[in-house]
Amino acid sequence: MYNILKAAHSGWAYLLLLVLFIATVNALIGYFGKREFGNRDFSFALVGLIVTHIQLLIGLTLWALSPYSSALFSNTSEVMSNPELRLLALEHPLMMIIAVALLTIGYSKHKKKIVSHGKFKMLSIFYTLAFIVVLSRLPWSQWM
Repeated sequence: MYNILKAAHSGWAYLLLLVLFIATVNALIGYFGKREFGNRDFSFALVGLIVTHIQLLIGLTLWALSPYSSALFSNTSEVMSNPELRLLALEHPLMMIIAVALLTIGYSKHKKKIVSHGKFKMLSIFYTLAFIVVLSRLPWSQWM
């Protein structure tokens, strides 16, 4: 079960990065290009939100079953003193939760705006921040 979830989480991460990149760039282009907000823009934002929430669910399940979470609770000082273990046991999960929260807030706020510029502004701010957070705490050494 653990290996299946790990493979799913790793594979879904590529999709997440692609979708989140497209949604973020689309929001930035819409904001700076002063475009009208349309169905395509809504779809990009929604798909970005859905993909990240699915990844969060897979990730939280994986973390609960992983040896990293047990190590964090059983030997906290060792995990905190080892940068690679700390990244996988604490930093990555925590920052990904923050990224999903940012996306959710941005998506929710954009729906309350009436004019296109305000919609793109909310998506641009929150999706860009979330994308930066995701990129900052990915375990790149395990991917490459």
